[in-house]
Amino acid sequence: MSVVLPDLKYTKDHEWVKVEKNLARIGITDHAQTELTEIVFVELPASGKDVKTGEVLGNVESVKTVSEIFSPVSGVVKDANGKLVDSPELLNKDPYGQGWVAVVEMSDPSELSALMNADEYKKLLGE
Repeated sequence: MSVVLPDLKYTKDHEWVKVEKNLARIGITDHAQTELTEIVFVELPASGKDVKTGEVLGNVESVKTVSEIFSPVSGVVKDANGKLVDSPELLNKDPYGQGWVAVVEMSDPSELSALMNADEYKKLLGE
């Protein structure tokens, strides 16, 4: 059973969003990191990059596959988690904490209404 935190928003593509005023901290879910298995490389977005909902924010490479990380919101990338460059395993060890991927300053916070809450995400996972 995957860890699903109650105070986050979720996408069908297994990204999570933590809303901090007009900023969206984004990462991949516990379910996603479990499916990927051992993560060996993370490609992060550049600060200042404009992203739209559903566009590729970065990539995660595991021993099994390469998977895209999609932006759940539109806006400008304000920060990317540089720790993941040297320690991509943080995505496996702490996906909701030190394993965050990027922070996006939202241009349209109303887009958050299209995301799932924890209960809806659990239903998607079949839990």
